[in-house]
Amino acid sequence: MATLNIVGAGHVGRVLGRLFAASGAFQVQDVLTRSAASAQAALPFIGAGAAAAGYARLRRADVTMLAVGDDQIGPACAALAAGGALAGTVLFHCSGALASGELAAARALGAAVASVHPIRSFADPAQVAAEFAGTYCGIEGDAAALALLEPALLAIGARPVPIDAAAKTVYHAAAVFASNYLVTVLDAALRAYQAAGVPEAVARELAQPLVNETVANVFRLGPERALSGPIARGDFATVDRQRRAVGQWDAGSGALYEALVAPTAALARRRRGA
Repeated sequence: MATLNIVGAGHVGRVLGRLFAASGAFQVQDVLTRSAASAQAALPFIGAGAAAAGYARLRRADVTMLAVGDDQIGPACAALAAGGALAGTVLFHCSGALASGELAAARALGAAVASVHPIRSFADPAQVAAEFAGTYCGIEGDAAALALLEPALLAIGARPVPIDAAAKTVYHAAAVFASNYLVTVLDAALRAYQAAGVPEAVARELAQPLVNETVANVFRLGPERALSGPIARGDFATVDRQRRAVGQWDAGSGALYEALVAPTAALARRRRGA
């Protein structure tokens, strides 16, 4: 069984370490965090491994996982490279925003490198570990690294999805559109209802079925067929009235409304051409 060292044992590192160990995909060997105490504290959750007191104390492993913050990937890779003994091993990080090229220092020493990004929230590690099966993971990197990592991911119930390393930042932005910016748009909708005199609690009740049905239609029918409303009908007179009214009510929301007109019109054209 291939051995695995874990550098960084926050929520992601703990969950993946636990799953890899429990499934037998890897034998968890050493766990390194910012302090020996925090590494020791992670071991009961992971269920395997030994706490390492520093990079110099890490034993050679077949695979090393960097489950650290994006700003620490480069320094962690450099520290591993300074210790040598990377030739013939696999090194991967778990960032959604950065590509495997961040590990170039290890690749130069003969390591095969990759990135594995689990596409879900890790706010509750115990729950994620229990319900991880079916989780999509965006993967990219060297063929030798992926040849070892893909079977390990399948063993823990993940669904690996190859992505283009050159478009990694755009890939990560997709999650921002699907999650973060969706919240921003819904906030504007709820505030607009309140501006029309609807109490906040009632505004949520009004919006929820509309939002749920729209999202369900996007994933059932596709964005083109799910689109409805004045732009889909070509009623740009209404759009212009709304744009001006929203801008008068709240300048920021007006700018957001206006910014969405052109891409929505493009989507409507795709709908007509579909």
